[in-house]
Amino acid sequence: MLDHILSILIFFPALAGIFGLGVAKDSMRAYGTAVAFIEFALSLFLWFSFDPTVSGMQFMEELPLVPAFGINYILGVDGISLFIVVLAAFFTFIGIASLSDTKNIKNLIITLLFLQMTMVGVFLALDAIVFYLFWELSLVPMLYIIGAWGGPKRIYASVKFFLYTFTGSLVMLVGILFMAYFYYQATGVWSFAILDWYRLILPAEDLLTGDIWHMGNYQMWLFLAFFMGFAIKVPMFPFHTWLPYAHGQAPTIGSVILAAILLKMGTYALIRFLLPLFPDASVMFMFPIAILAIIMIIYTAMVAYAQEDVKQVVAYSSVSHMGVIVLGTFALNVEGISGSIFLMIGHGVVSGALFLLVGVIYDRRDTKMMKDFGGLAHVMPRYATIFGIMMMASVGLPLTINFVGEFLSLLGFYQQSHILTIFAGTAIIVGAIYMLSAYKKMFFGELTNEKNKNLPDLNKRELFALVPLVVVAIWLGIYPKPLLTPISNSVESVVQLMHDKATTDEAKRRIPSIAQEIIITKTSTKEMH
Repeated sequence: MLDHILSILIFFPALAGIFGLGVAKDSMRAYGTAVAFIEFALSLFLWFSFDPTVSGMQFMEELPLVPAFGINYILGVDGISLFIVVLAAFFTFIGIASLSDTKNIKNLIITLLFLQMTMVGVFLALDAIVFYLFWELSLVPMLYIIGAWGGPKRIYASVKFFLYTFTGSLVMLVGILFMAYFYYQATGVWSFAILDWYRLILPAEDLLTGDIWHMGNYQMWLFLAFFMGFAIKVPMFPFHTWLPYAHGQAPTIGSVILAAILLKMGTYALIRFLLPLFPDASVMFMFPIAILAIIMIIYTAMVAYAQEDVKQVVAYSSVSHMGVIVLGTFALNVEGISGSIFLMIGHGVVSGALFLLVGVIYDRRDTKMMKDFGGLAHVMPRYATIFGIMMMASVGLPLTINFVGEFLSLLGFYQQSHILTIFAGTAIIVGAIYMLSAYKKMFFGELTNEKNKNLPDLNKRELFALVPLVVVAIWLGIYPKPLLTPISNSVESVVQLMHDKATTDEAKRRIPSIAQEIIITKTSTKEMH
């Protein structure tokens, strides 16, 4: 089974979705929950079978598709992708299990299962064409989820989401085709395998000196082509405007999957493609991208503070924290990149939980406006407690999951720029302000609205979905080692590859050599003894 565990993880949900067409509507929730639970169990089996001491790809599968052009079905998993796959399976299971009664629930569950196939495929694909196919196919189920089950402006939100991400993907496709062409020029063999591309060194003499905008400066132009597709998916400022609309109009399950998993496709691709393929260009664009990330962090945090809709507060908060992930990624060292990957997991857990919590109160009151609430802690103490814990995790309270990822991300970038890191750190302060303000408006004070006086607290189904997220948020905040060890091992390989491929002195200086760090550490230890 381990020989094909990755293919099973990808295609089992879609196959189950096809069989689900013959399942009765009344039994569909139980069927979907069972399928999602099996997928989650398979992802845990992958985790327990994974060797955390190995930094390279494991459980690789390869099957020729179009051999003449080097297009192959290649899968693999390492510490960078492993836990995002587990997170995708976990949230699909939680999301389907917590679904409230809605129109066409059968179609919604089948759509979610197909969406899960595309998401897992993105994180496991090691052939650029296969990656691109899964990347593009993920747009269709989410477009359908927002357009069919969303709010009053769902059509506008879904079309905007599709056009933004599809346009960025087309630019990325041009970059993919050019990379394959350059590989053919260098080797005489066509290949779209990402691991083959890692061995290709593109010239970068003019990146940091001379005419950097020269059309022959391939590394820079390819970097920008890939970056455009990934930045829109993250989404980075100023490409972020589609996300608040998508979150605001999407049903609860759509917002949960979008925040917890789909946005991570962009930040994951930054690490899988941009950094190892274009190390010199990554150094050149490090500070411009860091400035965009800091604008993203502070600007969207201030916009979140101005919102009256609690779902929009969570949506803009999500964008702000994604900026910290981007900043850690472009620290270009083990601490920053490991922190950004860990924060992807933390952001998924926390933002997914917050959207679920917003969905709970929306189901009861059919409103998300904070002015319609106040004093909810008096009638919904369990709800108030869980919301408070996840809110504290969101702002990075020590001993919660986001603190670990944010600390490592900022620590990594501090090695590149002290000043920019200080500006980025203000996000924690601003985040605490708008989250505490929203919590105060909703849960404290007198219970004056008559419609809120008889609201039921969390039921068993809702507790089943939310309590595991609280446990994970606290457990990994206290003891992050089970995730950080395999993540760091794989990140070390990426950073060493970047250092070895770098051709400019500035890139060699900015990207540390892992081998040199180990020697320095051993020498320092001997001196201490």
